[in-house]
Amino acid sequence: MTRQKARASRVGEQIKKEVSQIIQSELKDPRFTGFLSVTDVEVTRDLGFARIYVSIYGSESEKQLTLKALESALGFVRSEIGKRIRLRHVPEISFHLDQSIEYGAHITEILNDLKEKEKRGEDSD
Repeated sequence: MTRQKARASRVGEQIKKEVSQIIQSELKDPRFTGFLSVTDVEVTRDLGFARIYVSIYGSESEKQLTLKALESALGFVRSEIGKRIRLRHVPEISFHLDQSIEYGAHITEILNDLKEKEKRGEDSD
């Protein structure tokens, strides 16, 4: 791993930690209706951009409301990151919905259905 890539990874982990704390203790938007957690942060090698992935537990409308609330808090979150992490330039940030947990649950459900059909001796087509 190159030095630049390693630094980007460390900065990403620090941003993940700080954004989680900011969301939990600083943001008081009533549009945060679902359960929210920061799952990953990808930072470019030049530390210019950070993609923050969040997992939101709730209905589709709750997810969209929560994402809109995050988008409206972008400036505040970025300024808080700047205060908490010593960086020459604070990366531009964007929030993205992480659907990997839902995808994993869907795959598990499919596998369980196949296992049940196999137990009953049905054809899996």
